[in-house]
Amino acid sequence: MTLKATFDWTQEIETITLGATKANGGTRKVAYTIGGGTTLPFLEPAGAAKAPLVAFEICDNPVFWPQVIRDYCGDLTNNPADWAKVAEAQYGADLVRLYLTSTRLRDFSDIGSVKTTVETVLSATGLPLIIEGSNEPKIDSEVFLKCGEAGQGERMLLGTAEAGRYRSLAAAALAYNHSIIAQSPIDVNLAKQLNILLREIGVQRDHIVIDPYTGSLGYGFEYSYSAMERIRFSAMKGDTDLAMPMICSPADSLTVKEVREHEPGLGDEMAVSWEFYTGLAAAAAGAEIICVRHPKTIPLLKQAFANLLPAAGNAGVP
Repeated sequence: MTLKATFDWTQEIETITLGATKANGGTRKVAYTIGGGTTLPFLEPAGAAKAPLVAFEICDNPVFWPQVIRDYCGDLTNNPADWAKVAEAQYGADLVRLYLTSTRLRDFSDIGSVKTTVETVLSATGLPLIIEGSNEPKIDSEVFLKCGEAGQGERMLLGTAEAGRYRSLAAAALAYNHSIIAQSPIDVNLAKQLNILLREIGVQRDHIVIDPYTGSLGYGFEYSYSAMERIRFSAMKGDTDLAMPMICSPADSLTVKEVREHEPGLGDEMAVSWEFYTGLAAAAAGAEIICVRHPKTIPLLKQAFANLLPAAGNAGVP
C-alpha cells in the first residue's frame, strides 16, 4: 500500500509555470513547472520526482546585503545585471530573485529606475525572474506596476504579498500575467486566509506560491517546518486553498549571530552551512523553490537533492 492510499490523499499540488520561452511569448531560455506533487517530497516514483529549484538572490543596492556576501561577490554586488549573468553562467542557479532594495531608501523617488533595473536584469540572464518589489507601502502600487510592465510576457514571480498589503501586488500580477508569493507568519490558517483573499480579487490558484516564512535553523525553523508539513498534508487531503507550491528563503539565515560574528576566515563556511542545512530541511518539508545568497550553497543543495531523488526503477515507497 502506498503512502497516498495510507493517508487518504486525494489532492495534487497545483502546478505553476515560471518563465516564458520564445515559444510562449517570452524571452527566457528555460521555463519551469513547479508543483504537481502527490505525496511527500522525494517520495514520488522515479521519473515523476523533481528536485526543488534553487534561486540565487541579488539586489540593486548592496548596502542592505549581508557583509559576507558583499565580500565574496565583490564588485558584482554593484551591478545587478552582471550579477544575474554570473548567477546563471557560473553559479548554476535555476532562477534569479531580484530584491529592489533601493526602494528602502527614505528619499527614494525615482520609480522609473525600478523598471530600468528589471529590464536590464531580464536582458542579462535567460533565467526566470523573481522580483521583490518594495517594502514601502506608499510606493507599492507604482513599484509593482513598473515591475510587472517591465517583465510583461515573461511570467515572473512577484513578491511579497501579505495580509496587510496584497492588493497592489495582485493588481500588477493580474495586469501582466505574473504569479504571486503569498507570505504568512508560520501559521497554516493565516496562509489559507491570504490565499482566499487573493483568489477573491481574481488571482488564480495556478498563480500563487506560498511562503510560510522561514525561520533560520536553530532560530525557530522547527516552527516553519511544522507549518510547512501541515500545509502539505492539508493540501493533499483535499484543501484546495493550500494546494499550492511553496518557496522558502534560507538566505535569511545569514542574519544570525553565528554568521555575523564569525571567527576570522570562517565567514563563507558559516554562511554556506546555515543556508545549506536550512534549505535542505525546507525541501524535505515541501518547498519547491529554495532561495540562497551564497554562490557556494547552490552546488551543495543541487547535489543533495540529486542524492535524495528516487533511483530509476523505484516505483515509490510502499
